Amino acid sequence: MNLDIANETCLASIAALASECITHMRRLGIEQWDELYPTIDTFRQDCAGGHLLVLRDDKGVIGSATLDDHQPSEYRAIHWEFLAGPVGVVHRLMIAPPCMGKGLAKLLMAGVEEQAYLRGYRVLRLDAFLKNPPALRLYAGLGYRRAGNVDFRKGPIACFEKELRTTTAASKTSNDAV
Repeated sequence: MNLDIANETCLASIAALASECITHMRRLGIEQWDELYPTIDTFRQDCAGGHLLVLRDDKGVIGSATLDDHQPSEYRAIHWEFLAGPVGVVHRLMIAPPCMGKGLAKLLMAGVEEQAYLRGYRVLRLDAFLKNPPALRLYAGLGYRRAGNVDFRKGPIACFEKELRTTTAASKTSNDAV
């Protein structure tokens, strides 16, 4: 498995992955994403900014997430606990439905957290649709603190945050130096 910064050649695969995820979520009764969001243009903008990360295996793209510092205006209503340091935000995390249940979302988030730390972020924020129990369990299980709820176009969203203290790479470097 490799986590890379996406380039233009990945966009068709990422759009197809999003479509698969939308179909899968709808089968589960989760009406989170649709034809209005996320779009290929959303991913194109993420890619152009160097914010789109892709998880690949030997068959191709099996996951992606966006990491940037854009906090939706709705986040202003949240009582965040971690206020110091640059804040990164995770958007549009997805894993190919046939690959779900294998720990790949955790693996992807570990890579996102490492990238965030290396990019200078010391806090990560993200949100999850309240009607998406797997996402809520994922973030809680990864140590994200639930900070409150906001309403987006599709309904109520839980907001999460986590203070980043170190990365796996930084820990290995520190341990190797001792």
